[in-house]
Amino acid sequence: MGYSKGCHTTFHHRYHIVWAPKYRFKVLHGEVRVRVREIIRQVCAEMGVTIINGALSRDHVHMFVEIPPHVSVSDFVRRAKGRSSRKIQQEFEHIRKRYWGQRFWGRGYFSTTSGNITDDIIMGYLDRHIRKDGFSPSA
Repeated sequence: MGYSKGCHTTFHHRYHIVWAPKYRFKVLHGEVRVRVREIIRQVCAEMGVTIINGALSRDHVHMFVEIPPHVSVSDFVRRAKGRSSRKIQQEFEHIRKRYWGQRFWGRGYFSTTSGNITDDIIMGYLDRHIRKDGFSPSA
């Protein structure tokens, strides 16, 4: 277990986060999937969030991330969902027509720390997801 360091802190804040498109429509495929992944990576880089592992299924996003202490989980998810929703609807007309209320993602999200279960269990779960969907987050 490695610790991360900031200017005045040493931390190990890891979260398993899951959220889904509104109505759980299976729209995360093809160019939309690639673009969502790019946008989320940009948000992570801007906020100093480290992606440990992740998987995009057709109807939900799984992320295992390390979030620095000055960023709350809710702020990270709000920014990732908000920016990706806005950009996806601007860039893909078929998404904009399907989600006419300007809400691409569902209302909530699931989050748990890795302290409840081990990091290895979360990593194994995400690896099974990647094999099942045939999509690697690092590709």
